[in-house]
Amino acid sequence: MTLPVALSGNDVIGQAKTGTGKTLGFGIPLLQRITVAADVEAGRAPADTVPGRTPQALVVVPTRELCVQVTNDLQAAGKLRDVRILAVYGGRAYEPQIDTLKKGVDVVVGTPGRLLDLVGQGHVNLSEVKMLVLDEADEMLDLGFLPDVEKIVERLPKRRQTMLFSATMPGQIITLARRYMSKPTHIRASAPDDLGATVKSVKQFVYRAHGLDKPELMARVLQANGRGLVMVFCRTKRTAADLAQGLSERGFASAAVHGDLGQGAREQALRAFRNGKVDVLVATDVAARGIDVEGVTHVVNYQCPDDEKTYLHRIGRTGRAGASGTAVTLVDWEDIPRWSLINKALDLGFADPVETYSTSPHLFTDLDIATTVGSVLPRADRTRAGLGAEDVEDLGETGKNSRGKSSDRTKGRGAKSGPASSGPSAAGPSDAADADAEPSRRRAPGS
Repeated sequence: MTLPVALSGNDVIGQAKTGTGKTLGFGIPLLQRITVAADVEAGRAPADTVPGRTPQALVVVPTRELCVQVTNDLQAAGKLRDVRILAVYGGRAYEPQIDTLKKGVDVVVGTPGRLLDLVGQGHVNLSEVKMLVLDEADEMLDLGFLPDVEKIVERLPKRRQTMLFSATMPGQIITLARRYMSKPTHIRASAPDDLGATVKSVKQFVYRAHGLDKPELMARVLQANGRGLVMVFCRTKRTAADLAQGLSERGFASAAVHGDLGQGAREQALRAFRNGKVDVLVATDVAARGIDVEGVTHVVNYQCPDDEKTYLHRIGRTGRAGASGTAVTLVDWEDIPRWSLINKALDLGFADPVETYSTSPHLFTDLDIATTVGSVLPRADRTRAGLGAEDVEDLGETGKNSRGKSSDRTKGRGAKSGPASSGPSAAGPSDAADADAEPSRRRAPGS
């Protein structure tokens, strides 16, 4: 639906849930509008239409992981035309990004913080940008990045094509669109009342579980028949790190992605998950924003999400693009009030979750788990290479400490990457919120 409008050069507001192919929806028109040297050589464009070293298109995304993913998708789509695409985001050294910018790029994909830093330092010239894409705009609003986005947009040429994509359209996003877009065409990928489309494609199970039994219960869930890749969500960084380590010790090929990991370790975990070297990824909500991996059959909410939007985002990692999936939510006793609000908002029909233990017969029946499985994965079933088989990329100055972001923050680690973190295993209030991405008023340069 987006392609004909975007290819005509009109501004577009695309409203769709995750997993609907939005990247190619803006990627194909973007790549079509880029003029490269090959176009001049083939006589398809005059020589004076190639800007040279300055970018012709800018894509702004909320998170590092989404930045990498969008860049990879665009590089694959633009490979035959030799389009030069660069990802710029925090956690990596500035120098390699600056060196590439000096050599010349056609498309820049970046997070607001690092983009604004490079623009402010004069390393990114936006004077020739003819297409702007704001992807996951509502997520940028949630993360407090909208002021940075507005500062970036103010530096762009007035005559340009702008495409804005967002799963929801809160008031501030509507204001942003009215201010910076010209007669945009609003396209919805689903009916206005289809807020539960993600829910319908995922088979859901909700259990009232006890904290001490959760690790045992998880070990059974991960041995369900027919399960492929699994994403496990936690509310806190400490819980994510401890759970990934515990699952690794039980024989499962697991890795963690959370805010206390350095960028090198985060990318190592994601590559290992995408490449199938690990099949269980334990993540916090902020760290998992934008992650899109094929083959995820199960999502487990190890800790109850904060609200219905987070719940939909989590379970939306499976059942994507017409596929089906399974979501398992474990609700602690203290989370019953929070879950009641989520259940009511989405009308899920799980007002009173069934009390469930790792030995409960209905758990094995619901999830098709053999009654003979135990709390440890048999050695014969340990077929994955593991996180250690995936190299850690050297990210330069800002990525030297690959296991933790900086010396003044609590060290984190993925599965199999080191000893368990110190401190109690239960997450305390101090790490109740992940710090992967913070509003511009609090972020350090280059975030």
